[in-house]
Amino acid sequence: MTGRRAPGPEDNPDPEADPYDIAREIVLARLTDRARSRRELEQALAKRHTDPEVATAVLDRLTEVGLVDDRAFAAAWVASRQERKQLSRRALRDELVRKGVERDIIDEVLEAVDGDEEFNAALALVERKARSMAGLAPEVRRRRLVAALARRGFSAGVAYRALSALESEPDDGAWSDDL
Repeated sequence: MTGRRAPGPEDNPDPEADPYDIAREIVLARLTDRARSRRELEQALAKRHTDPEVATAVLDRLTEVGLVDDRAFAAAWVASRQERKQLSRRALRDELVRKGVERDIIDEVLEAVDGDEEFNAALALVERKARSMAGLAPEVRRRRLVAALARRGFSAGVAYRALSALESEPDDGAWSDDL
């Protein structure tokens, strides 16, 4: 049972219980561990066979009171993922689309991510990855670092700019001029 959540009150609802109360409990339980998009919450309710009318009513009410807010969710997701995972705007966009966030909200949130923030994320990733590659030939290091950046969705321009910045940094001898 590793990785499974503990059963909650929403797991065995009373057949006499109000379906709105049950749906609200399901949503609130999902929101306790992290913020979620409306689409994720809709999917959780559908998985529990909640009547679509009930699901919509509950989610609309929780949106009104600010507990369900795709714009705030997207902004927090972008900040967190960019800081912890050093993802590009393109990768962040893909993740938010999979989370069901509307494209206009995604565009608005990603507009706030400027080129310097994206470059800093790329540079942080390159610096972290480069420490484990000190024993490799320079062309192998460069190829692997560019590939790592490409997998995170960074453009070739950002990737090479981050590599150039890393090459120009004074270091403790782990990186030579031949990178």
